[in-house]
Amino acid sequence: METRGRPLETGEWGLAAALKKITLFWEFIKFPHTIFALPFAFMGAILAARGLPTGRQAFWILMAMVGARSGAMAFNRLADRRLDALNFRTRDRALPKGLLTVGEALLFTFASFGLFLFASYQLNPLCLKLSPLAILIVTLYSYTKRFTASTHFFLGLALACAPIGAWIAVKGAFALPPFLLGLAVLFWVAGFDILYALADIEFDRTVGLHSIPARLGPEKGIVVSRLLHLLTFTLLALLLPLAGLGPLYLIGLALAGGLLFYEHLLLAWYGLAKLDAAFFMTNGLLSVALFVFTFLDVVL
Repeated sequence: METRGRPLETGEWGLAAALKKITLFWEFIKFPHTIFALPFAFMGAILAARGLPTGRQAFWILMAMVGARSGAMAFNRLADRRLDALNFRTRDRALPKGLLTVGEALLFTFASFGLFLFASYQLNPLCLKLSPLAILIVTLYSYTKRFTASTHFFLGLALACAPIGAWIAVKGAFALPPFLLGLAVLFWVAGFDILYALADIEFDRTVGLHSIPARLGPEKGIVVSRLLHLLTFTLLALLLPLAGLGPLYLIGLALAGGLLFYEHLLLAWYGLAKLDAAFFMTNGLLSVALFVFTFLDVVL
């Protein structure tokens, strides 16, 4: 009986270890934060198709998004692992704590970007030709904080690739509306990343990293963030005539504007105590609301 029990125990242990590793990678790449870019990607696809993209297009756009974002996050964790070990806020991440090895993280990064390249190949030739540029953009961001306070705009550019790439995946060509949407995403992301950087001002200044709050101070950093979010709202409003959108999109636009206002209101009322709520909840809701009402406007 004992010998029969051992394989089962080993199998149970192996399954538990595998699930633990999956959970580690899930946290390693902050998978829930996909909610920031993925709705904008499908928003670009819906605008390009003037309705629903094909099931095949939707599947490979999803695979491309998962691959690109997972690879970018894993690469960022690798690039920042020594800095993360020094920062009280980030020292419990998987690489500084030794929960994942550098080799495992590298393998995951290459596999993720491999998925992205294969998905681009499945979509159309232009997607495949542009895929190395997309990888360059999303990986370059990880080093920009070492030499420029404009690092927030590089992060915004990385996420701006999502709606532009999804449009190209459907149309196989460039156009003005996706670039307008991409620019709105760029300013939106840069604006909330500036707010997120408020928590690391002292650490950034101590170790020589660059950010707008570290350069200008928290008050001026918040002002810059507000201006960027005002630009975001303006660009999203311009999509109304340029993308032929109607009243349902206008409802989504109003919700987006309200959420941006609420984000800054939370920060004004509660300071850094509500930073996570301002960062994740409001921005996640914003991207989903815009996607849902764009979908309803175009399809209905």
